[in-house]
Amino acid sequence: MSDKYGTVLLFYTGIVVLVLLMASGIERYQNRFSSVNQNIDTQPESDISIQQNVNVQPKQDYSVNQKIDTQLDQHIPRIALTFDDGPSYYTEELLDGLKERDVPASFFLVGSNIDGRDRIVVRMYEEGHLIGNHTYDHVQLTALPEKVACEQVTKTQERIREITGYSTVFVRPPYGLWPKKMEYCVTMIPVLWNIDSQDWTTSNVDGIVNKVVDSARDGGIILMHDCYDSSVQAALQIVDKLKTQGYRFVTVDELLCE
Repeated sequence: MSDKYGTVLLFYTGIVVLVLLMASGIERYQNRFSSVNQNIDTQPESDISIQQNVNVQPKQDYSVNQKIDTQLDQHIPRIALTFDDGPSYYTEELLDGLKERDVPASFFLVGSNIDGRDRIVVRMYEEGHLIGNHTYDHVQLTALPEKVACEQVTKTQERIREITGYSTVFVRPPYGLWPKKMEYCVTMIPVLWNIDSQDWTTSNVDGIVNKVVDSARDGGIILMHDCYDSSVQAALQIVDKLKTQGYRFVTVDELLCE
């Protein structure tokens, strides 16, 4: 009888153990399943993050393109206003007009015209204009012996240095003729032009203005003279018109020394 009860007890004990083992397995399985579900649920967030990064990239590209376009739009055409043969009686009026308009210019001085006008040269220098050399007597350098031609340049150099304290490195040879031999006696940069106002041939202000404005271009170097009243009036009108067209006036060195 006792053996029968012992067998029954052992049987039920086995069932209880089996149930406990199954319950433990199910719980373990649920935990793993829950963990997998969590990983699966978090995966779309990771995917969304990647998609967001992909969506941002075109915006970055657009930003770069926009910056390039902005830089291109910001390119402002530059032009240089240059004057030969001064200083003269009319130069101060020209300086007044340029100062009022906040415009720099380049002045190529004739040495013999400086005497008695030192103050004008000082003003040019102090107001930020470029001062260049146009020989002492406005002579054609190619028609002179080398020694005499060099003296025409160096003599004006000395006058400019006496007044301003520095020597210019820019020279505009009269008539645009610069002899090769000059390179052996002076170290200077000859400055020519690509827009000729021909203001010395006429006193017609409107004609001078129209000629220059119609020929204006980026990198242009305008040739004028500050020894004529009509030239001074035309120059200031040229400044006003080209400014409205978006031009920025610079000294000639900014165009030549890039």
